Amino acid sequence: MARTPKLTDTQAILLSHAAQRDSGSLYPLADTITAPKPAIVRSVASLIGRGLAEERETDDRQAVSRTDGDLRYGIFITAAGMTVIGVGEAAPDDEGITSSFDAPSPTPTSVSPERQSKSAAVVALLQREGGATLPELIATTGWLPHTTRAALTGLRKKGHAIERGKRGEETCYRIARAA
Repeated sequence: MARTPKLTDTQAILLSHAAQRDSGSLYPLADTITAPKPAIVRSVASLIGRGLAEERETDDRQAVSRTDGDLRYGIFITAAGMTVIGVGEAAPDDEGITSSFDAPSPTPTSVSPERQSKSAAVVALLQREGGATLPELIATTGWLPHTTRAALTGLRKKGHAIERGKRGEETCYRIARAA
């Protein structure tokens, strides 16, 4: 049996509130959340990192958590997040065993990587042994150079220690420790 991940009160409120919405959006935030903004940001980042929530494009202005040019992104609960908070109908499978609406187990490694966010791709590149150069990050994301540098700044603000070094003649960035 899979172990249920522990959630902080803020994380539980975020997921429960999102599960009550048809869109599954974490935003706008629930009125009952009294945590300071940095704690909320850390909670959301943790939910994304654990596969319980995901960032994706949205047209709903109320669900927007960030913008990148003309694109709007929101944070949405995943099937794994629904499973963790016990939401969803249990349906018997072919053998009569009851499961939670065919959701993946709540471990991030079992969440299918159908669509990886650009931010997650940047983190993955920066976590490689050799890190990544700015041109590599730009090629992966399709972002302009200033947007890519802003993403690096955003990762620093989230607590990632980003080291800068040289690979040949090019500047290389690498995450030294995760948030």
